[in-house]
Amino acid sequence: MFNSMHYVYEVYKERSFSKAAANLYISQPSLSAAVKKVEEKIGAPIFDRSVSPIKLTDCGRHYIKAVEEIMDIQNQFETYMTDMNELKTGQVAIGGSNLFASYILPPIITKFTQKYPLVKVHLIEDNTPQLIDQLFHGSLDLVIDNSSFPDTIYQHHLYTKETLLLAVPKAFPSNEMASGFRLTIEDILADRHLKEETPCVPLASFKEEPFIFLRSGNDTRSRADKICQAQSFTPNIILKLDQQVTAFNVCCYGMGVTFVSDSLLKHMPNERDCFYYKVHGGHTGRNIYFYHKQTKYVTRAMEEFLKVAREQSEELMQIRYNS
Repeated sequence: MFNSMHYVYEVYKERSFSKAAANLYISQPSLSAAVKKVEEKIGAPIFDRSVSPIKLTDCGRHYIKAVEEIMDIQNQFETYMTDMNELKTGQVAIGGSNLFASYILPPIITKFTQKYPLVKVHLIEDNTPQLIDQLFHGSLDLVIDNSSFPDTIYQHHLYTKETLLLAVPKAFPSNEMASGFRLTIEDILADRHLKEETPCVPLASFKEEPFIFLRSGNDTRSRADKICQAQSFTPNIILKLDQQVTAFNVCCYGMGVTFVSDSLLKHMPNERDCFYYKVHGGHTGRNIYFYHKQTKYVTRAMEEFLKVAREQSEELMQIRYNS
């Protein structure tokens, strides 16, 4: 009964079928037929045609009131959509593990909120399985991670590449034996570990040292296992943890050797308590992606957040190249 409400409303405004038909660029008989059809669906007349100009019936007044409420809701929604498209409103929920929530995402979120201060950003920190679950069920819009999510379900957007290194407390005697391979934090910041001429350390150099690994199911753990297996090296694992950041902090306190990503080191470069080593194997390099569900509608806020993230990544790459 509201399919032709704009026709009815135009007649109401003009108090004339002929004037309303002219405004709507249709014939008067067509307009009369459309209004009559609405009245038939309602079961009562909207206009009193016995007077000139025509006027609303009691039923008509209630109909017009309902039409104005509908039009007001439509206008509010159109205003909301315009604001959302111009990012004057909206929200985006981002998820990441402790590493990303603590070191990678904050500068991206800061730049995004400076550019779009009216868009609310929700940052969720959790482990990868929980983040995937939240992304799948829609409570998260984007997740940043260095694990591989199924391509059949999730769309990925490359943020940057990272490389796993071996971090060894400076006090460990094995550093002297491996002195020809060791790197400092300044070397890592200058990407010397990525140069072909930089030699890889044999893991056997650290056979007497305790190791800190992440628990099974973590991508860093899986890669560490494969790197060790490739060299037939069995590490003396004394502690297993959930987060790479925690493992590295424990390493810095001198408890054991651990695998750490260069992306973490570059975001907390004040650490001076370890030496770093490039290691052999095709499992040291991996990508960091932003993921969203394939079937999810990508909002303007999500698009702009990914754009800011790409710009941030390019700026970091440029700084590294210039240095």
